[in-house]
Amino acid sequence: MATFRSIMEIKAEEWLAAMGLAPQDVPDVVIVEGSWWRAQRTEWRLGYLRDVRELKFPDIFWGRWKDRKIGFCMAYGAPRTVEIIHLFGVLGTKLAVQIGTCGGLQAHLKPGDIILPDVAICREGVAHMYGAPDAVLGSSQWLETAQQRLKARGHTTYRGTHVTWSSLFTETPQMMEAWHKAGYLSVEMETATTYAVARHFNMPAVSMVVVWDDLTRGRRFLDPLPPGGQEALDNSNQAVYEVALELAEQV
Repeated sequence: MATFRSIMEIKAEEWLAAMGLAPQDVPDVVIVEGSWWRAQRTEWRLGYLRDVRELKFPDIFWGRWKDRKIGFCMAYGAPRTVEIIHLFGVLGTKLAVQIGTCGGLQAHLKPGDIILPDVAICREGVAHMYGAPDAVLGSSQWLETAQQRLKARGHTTYRGTHVTWSSLFTETPQMMEAWHKAGYLSVEMETATTYAVARHFNMPAVSMVVVWDDLTRGRRFLDPLPPGGQEALDNSNQAVYEVALELAEQV
């Protein structure tokens, strides 16, 4: 008779051995970022860390920030994000941080604004497998700390409801209009997964996503940014990672 084993059943010791990670080197914080520009962003982010090494699983990196241990991975979309948050959730990492870009769903938003979702609507197909209902909450304590750090740097930030969808290629005008009318601030492909999987492992989670697409005006990332938009986008993408490292200092 066949015997099946779920990945959900694999314990920390087995994952540590598979990843080539000593128990004392379990990261304090795992940072995940969703982007097509994997190589560029990885080089940029790892440049802040010391003692960097790639673990036995590809594209999962370990490094040090001051006296904290950091895990980092470019995880595009829910199917990859769930793997990274699950791995470090099993290992007992203390905080999960989601960064990346998003589409703005309200007319007052502009490129470079930063959304910190209090609530993520689960439409990406993964969160419900970790017990999340229609929506999942981020950690209010860490969201508040992150927002204050970003404001201190001069960034425009918003807290509220955000939707995580499965693919930007399948976002229809009708969906975007419905999300806009529902009052959702923004849409991307990872936050609900990060929140739901982290919650499953009792790990606090925070998301900081930078507005790029201006969906209320029909401008996608392929279209030119307004004057000053590229500088604002770049500055905010830098800030969310630096603030993620600042959060690591507080765990």
